[in-house]
Amino acid sequence: MTSDSSDTAKQIGSGQPSGSPADMRRRDGVAPEQEVDPASLETDEDDEARLPDLPDEPVDAVAEAPLAIGRAAIEHAVRHAPTSPGVYRMMNAARDVLYVGKAKNVRKRLSSYARPTGQVMRIARMIAATAAVEIVSTGTETEALLLEANLIKQLRPRFNVQLRDDKSFPYILITGDHWAPQLLKHRGAQSRPGRYFGPFASAGAVGRTITALQRAFLVRSCTDSFFESRTRPCLLYQIKRCAGPCTGEIDFPGYTALVREATDFLSGRSRAVKEDLARAMEQAAADLAFERAALYRDRLAALSAIQSQQGINPRTVEEADVFAIHQEGGYFCVEVFFFRTGQNWGNRAYFPRAEKSFTPEEVLGSFLAQFYDDKPPPRLILLSHRIEESELLAHALSIKAGCKVVVSTPQRGEKKELVAHALTNAREALGRKLADTATQSRLLQGLAALLGLPQPPQRVEVYDNSHIQGANAVGAMIVAGPEGFLKNQYRKFNIRSESLTPGDDYAMMREVLERRFKRLLTQKAADSRAAAEQDSAPQWPDLVIIDGGLGQLNAARGVVDALGLSRVSLMAVAKGPDRDAGRETLFLPDRPAIKLEPRDPVLYFIQRLRDEAHRFVIGSHRKLRRKDIREAGLQEVPGIGPARKRALLHHFGTLKEIERASLADLGKVPGISAESARRIFDFFHARPA
Repeated sequence: MTSDSSDTAKQIGSGQPSGSPADMRRRDGVAPEQEVDPASLETDEDDEARLPDLPDEPVDAVAEAPLAIGRAAIEHAVRHAPTSPGVYRMMNAARDVLYVGKAKNVRKRLSSYARPTGQVMRIARMIAATAAVEIVSTGTETEALLLEANLIKQLRPRFNVQLRDDKSFPYILITGDHWAPQLLKHRGAQSRPGRYFGPFASAGAVGRTITALQRAFLVRSCTDSFFESRTRPCLLYQIKRCAGPCTGEIDFPGYTALVREATDFLSGRSRAVKEDLARAMEQAAADLAFERAALYRDRLAALSAIQSQQGINPRTVEEADVFAIHQEGGYFCVEVFFFRTGQNWGNRAYFPRAEKSFTPEEVLGSFLAQFYDDKPPPRLILLSHRIEESELLAHALSIKAGCKVVVSTPQRGEKKELVAHALTNAREALGRKLADTATQSRLLQGLAALLGLPQPPQRVEVYDNSHIQGANAVGAMIVAGPEGFLKNQYRKFNIRSESLTPGDDYAMMREVLERRFKRLLTQKAADSRAAAEQDSAPQWPDLVIIDGGLGQLNAARGVVDALGLSRVSLMAVAKGPDRDAGRETLFLPDRPAIKLEPRDPVLYFIQRLRDEAHRFVIGSHRKLRRKDIREAGLQEVPGIGPARKRALLHHFGTLKEIERASLADLGKVPGISAESARRIFDFFHARPA
């Protein structure tokens, strides 16, 4: 530990806060705005992958006539196919891409499809549906591999293995374009100067790590604009999560030393950093500087917390991605572990879409090519199964990374242990998903029996509205199916009708449903089919649930009848007396109202659906309301004139802090009476309808 860092600790240790958090806010202790990519704010739940719908796989033999037509189309393509590497696309009569493949010799590969015998059922069905073949020549087989992966992700052909839930991974960035570097989450292109550390498996893992790094190294997380405008240290300085470089609480050499330590820790030199901190703590204790020693102790504890969250950390593997695949019940699960700088930075489960006839090796090989299509590969990739084209994949990834990439299936040692650990996680993840899916399917069956539906609904849409006396009105739709909540298909609707009476819930519901179903009706069949293949879920709901009573149900029924949607079933869920959960009333068209027993599992399921819609619409309303409030400032608060507005801003610093303030804090502002404080508090915390 350098002397600069010791001075830093002394300076920070003297910033001991006193009093309540409200007292800190009254000292202009405004918490900084963090510069975070909105995509990085996704929760672990948002990142949760779901099982795909199993593709239809008929067991009946394919009729000879369609097979002959498909082989004729392929034979026609063979006559014009090159003998060099390339990528071919098989398409049906509607020009939809059925399959994308690559080959070192395209003519030879297509000729194998034209043979009259020896095809497995999946290939036979593909040939029977083929009406045309398109070919793209490439310079090398490596280029063909990369192009094939790109086209599969883009076109999502029915007969290929499809990587689903493929979100970009978050990174930790220590910026390099400011004299006081910033610590933040980052997704997307790595164009900003600085050091990037990752990938991490989830945004939650990055958030927890950054919080611990702030406690350990006191590096700022605020935006540059917030940093430049400070005249006093913010709340993070008071709670010892920032060194306060913005107001000179720490000098440039001291802050640079903290940033260097954080960089060393993330770069894998964690042992040296911890040893330096331990020596500094012992020296401070020997000098009887117990407050400074306590600070070092807390920083060491924060570093230990990071490493304890990381779980298994390898001894001999510095940088690697570990892939393990498990197959069960016709589904596949690929578990991915990320190791960087000798540290485990998390894992994630994927459930690729593939037919049962694929082998685990085939699925894993196709998965890897798509996985690294838009991600930088590490120097070592460890696999649970030996794939056929491992050398070709390694060569392609080496070109992409600009360094040698090794693809290996280890047979012994620590690398084998890492793969076995990933395989165990893949087996357990798929088991949990299958169990959850079975439970969800039973609940949907119970719901179908209750409502008299011909079969369990595959898509349930739940609608709710939110507003405050008609202001910032917004409607929302959530979607659920056999796999649970389909969050990538949630939608919100800003109520736009100017003729609508403010607060008219029935008219709001009619507008939302009309916009939703008119859009479905105007979609072309091809678009609907493509969307269905992409999302692996039907686009038309089997059941629509409305949060409300008989009036909301009649409004929804009027829309459905006017549009001629006879196949859509409707139900409204009204809260019980005093809004008690468990005493809901279910309203159905042309049927008596239903009240279920409070402990009925189907009632719990309906409550979950209703509560999820309520959560989503309330969140959407509050975002819209906050935006309007910040655009209008304090002008909209009744009874607040220029003098009181100046007093509030002078006391709290920003509108955001006024919004967060408690009733007691507002009452302590000079010139703000108890009645005015209550009016301000109610304005910012009014509960939407």
